[in-house]
Amino acid sequence: MANADVAVIGGGIHGCSAALNLARRGLKVIVLERDRVGRHASSANAGGVRTLLRHEAEIPLALEARKIWHDIARDVGEDCGYHTTGQVAVAETEAVLDDLAARHGRLQDLGYDHEELIDARTLKELVPGIAQNVLGGLVARGDGAASPFHATRAFRRAAEAEGVHIHEAAQVSRLEQAGSGWRVHWNGTSADVGTVVNTAGAWGDRVAAMVGETIALSWFLPMMMVTGRVERFLDPVVINTSRPLSFKQMPNGTLLIGGGRPAQGDREKMTYRLDVKGLRASAQTVCDLFPLLQDAPIVRAWAGFEGRFEDDIPVIGPSRVAKGIFHAFGFCGHGFQLSPIVGRLMAELVTEGKTSLPIDGFAVDRFDAAPNSHAPASRPQENPGH
Repeated sequence: MANADVAVIGGGIHGCSAALNLARRGLKVIVLERDRVGRHASSANAGGVRTLLRHEAEIPLALEARKIWHDIARDVGEDCGYHTTGQVAVAETEAVLDDLAARHGRLQDLGYDHEELIDARTLKELVPGIAQNVLGGLVARGDGAASPFHATRAFRRAAEAEGVHIHEAAQVSRLEQAGSGWRVHWNGTSADVGTVVNTAGAWGDRVAAMVGETIALSWFLPMMMVTGRVERFLDPVVINTSRPLSFKQMPNGTLLIGGGRPAQGDREKMTYRLDVKGLRASAQTVCDLFPLLQDAPIVRAWAGFEGRFEDDIPVIGPSRVAKGIFHAFGFCGHGFQLSPIVGRLMAELVTEGKTSLPIDGFAVDRFDAAPNSHAPASRPQENPGH
């Protein structure tokens, strides 16, 4: 195996984005994926391009990523199924509406104006089919959605066009220091690289452990459902905070239903079993919000492994124990939208030692100190996926 400048471990959309951006900076890059590209969180998500209800630490990244999504074909050569629809968070109770209003005020004080507080009348203009008892909400009119399958494939093809070598069914078994860099072992072969980028998702902690770094990552299996085609009635993506839901109508008329309700699974065997009660609860939420959908048939349901940290935001940055190791994983069910900018930031970090946007809030050593000051905002999991 020829040596490389960088080995990216994990071939989801974040790994492909990092590889693409590193290659564009003139580095020789290999991607090692234990399964197949986009197999887990990158395919088991709702494709949300969402700045709405982001954790405050993520807002600068989300806003910059949204700019890239708005012109994604220019970046990766394909439109990735992206369309700007807006995203709306709905309030079913006065208490939730009060929480959304408080958030809106807080973001205004911080200088952000991408979220707009709306009343019931404006909400019903945006979402005509919504139940009459819904009281209002927040909208981010510049948000939208893309196709996770097409987007991951587009990032992969763009990376390969830049000379990136992607290896599937490549189970990394060991990392060891080799001179000033690292030797990566997988499937009985190895390569010497200067840098390792860990985008291994729900298995990111396992990669970190190979260099003696303990990172307390948990994992979950957000579930998704899709219905048969129904007549067009919905443009924005609808999310709910009191009952987990991410809901959108696809261009072909099908309805994509998520919200973070988990399946049961085995991370070691990479197998899972859907939770029918959880799926039923998600379907009931949809029917309560959209009574016209009582008879819409569910066609398929699925899930995928995703990593999660205790403060509900990812790790992005250098290892705290091993030089030349960089992490970007544990996106907690809402990483899809961030992938274009995270790939760019990882390339900056590897080549320049700094980033153009703040990532201090995502440092891995935040777990070594007192309880994190970045308490997660109340919001849905966009990974039903992302």
